[in-house]
Amino acid sequence: MQQQIINFLAVVSGWVWGVPLLVLLVGTGLFLTIRLKGVQFRLLGHSLNLALRERKETSEDAEGEISHFQALTTALAATVGTGNIAGVATAISAGGPGALFWMWITGLVGMATKYAEAVLAVRYRVKDENGAMSGGPMYYLRDGLKAKWLGVIFAVCTAVAAFGIGNMVQSNSVADVVRATTDIPMWITGVVLAVFTGLVVIGGIRSIGRVTEKLVPVMIVFYIGGALAAIIMNISEIPAVVSAVFVHAFTPHAATGGFLGATVKMAIQKGVSRGVFSNESGLGSSPIAAAAARTSTPARQALVSMTQTFIDTIIVCSLTGLAILSSGAWTQVDPESGRLFTGAPLTSLAFSTSIGSWAGGIIVTVGLVLFAYSTILGWCYYGEQALKFLAGERAVRVYRVLFVMVVALGAAVKLDLVWSFSDVMNGLMAAPNLVGLLLLSGVVAAETGEYIRKNS
Repeated sequence: MQQQIINFLAVVSGWVWGVPLLVLLVGTGLFLTIRLKGVQFRLLGHSLNLALRERKETSEDAEGEISHFQALTTALAATVGTGNIAGVATAISAGGPGALFWMWITGLVGMATKYAEAVLAVRYRVKDENGAMSGGPMYYLRDGLKAKWLGVIFAVCTAVAAFGIGNMVQSNSVADVVRATTDIPMWITGVVLAVFTGLVVIGGIRSIGRVTEKLVPVMIVFYIGGALAAIIMNISEIPAVVSAVFVHAFTPHAATGGFLGATVKMAIQKGVSRGVFSNESGLGSSPIAAAAARTSTPARQALVSMTQTFIDTIIVCSLTGLAILSSGAWTQVDPESGRLFTGAPLTSLAFSTSIGSWAGGIIVTVGLVLFAYSTILGWCYYGEQALKFLAGERAVRVYRVLFVMVVALGAAVKLDLVWSFSDVMNGLMAAPNLVGLLLLSGVVAAETGEYIRKNS
């Protein structure tokens, strides 16, 4: 019976995440890029300065719970995860070097999507009975688009998806990699992870923000350092790799080594789908964190939020992809399974081949653990805010306790059913959010124009 449910959900997931949704995701980003006159290119330097140097809102009338930087790192905590390590590898092993090009395209247009999401999240956020700010797609769908039913659909899917892709899947990944390297039973890792999660999320977004602003920069710099080391060791291969990325984005890649070849369609499909999975642009999750930021101007926080996609896809995913391609590991066959290496094992092989098995294994293992743990923290906040929209403030405390308990449970169960169900919920989150972004794009354009006039 369980296998039948898994098979059914796999079919539904394939339909939900099929070509129509991927086209809508990229198409929305392209439309917003044009409507906003390439805001992600024109103001990228300014947005990075706001995010990484100024970090805090200086206006006295700014409202919110956390700083610009904490909102950014909370969103990055939930976004920079297994997709940056395993997702990139999966895209390349199936779509070839050209898949990396289409990940870049998804990231570049996704920056406009991420910007628009954050503008609307701050523009339509509300103050709850405790004086805290709450916002996200459920609020701008309800108050901006006047379509409460779409907001309810989004909130239900988010609250449920948080237990899957943002919780059980992550704790299971951590427990599995710890067991493989230390022989510690998975349930023990799950309990430890649940305790550390509970210590942070019990304090709400302010506690999460304080942790992520310290953890996220360290984990990203640590991983980037390892990826750069792997690339440097194969620096002579980089010109040919970059050429292959651009060439095979538009022409098929022939079979080489264990790689069976890939069509242009496969490169596009895998690059776009893995890119969206990694940066979550259009999914509607990260604007929930943006709404909690202390800011008096929606566009200002949106510019900070936009850098999330830049960091996640254009920097972290690119370095992973270049490390894999320059090492040659993507054409190698696993002697045990007789199949191509893919996912996290492929990334681990690329790093180990380039900088040594010990160092490479440690970087990927530690990276996976930190990325997965930070994802749990970020998604707990997303889920509780969605439930708050549906059931009120009292439900949040219960949600946090249940969420922490499920972290421990997730480390010790089989996740085929959870993966499939989470994929469906994530797809159903994106659909109403994208509708809201397209129909409220005029509001985004107006806020952007006002900000530019005041700061030009």
